Amino acid sequence: MDEVRVTIAVAKVLRTFLDDISEPRYGYELMQLTGFPSGKLYPILARLLRAGWLIREQEEIDPAAAGRPARRLYRLSPDGVQAARQELAALAQQLRPAPGLPGRLRPEGGSA
Repeated sequence: MDEVRVTIAVAKVLRTFLDDISEPRYGYELMQLTGFPSGKLYPILARLLRAGWLIREQEEIDPAAAGRPARRLYRLSPDGVQAARQELAALAQQLRPAPGLPGRLRPEGGSA
């Protein structure tokens, strides 16, 4: 399994999966939910697949009856759910203001 470097883009994809872990997602839906183009989304999905964080399945439909090809569906693996939650919690911790510092930044020389 590969190690996953959790960038802001990866975190956004993981957050989308964690919003409902029982719901498999397909590529176009993920592009709409994240706002990422396919050239940004699919490399992230490939990294998460290699790391074992995602499971990819083929939709079981009759393409002729549905009028479209079968979709590839993605969902978090059990290990992926745990890893995603840990990584997003660690990221949230890093983004918290340090104790004793104001929680709100003010422009230099101004007062907010």
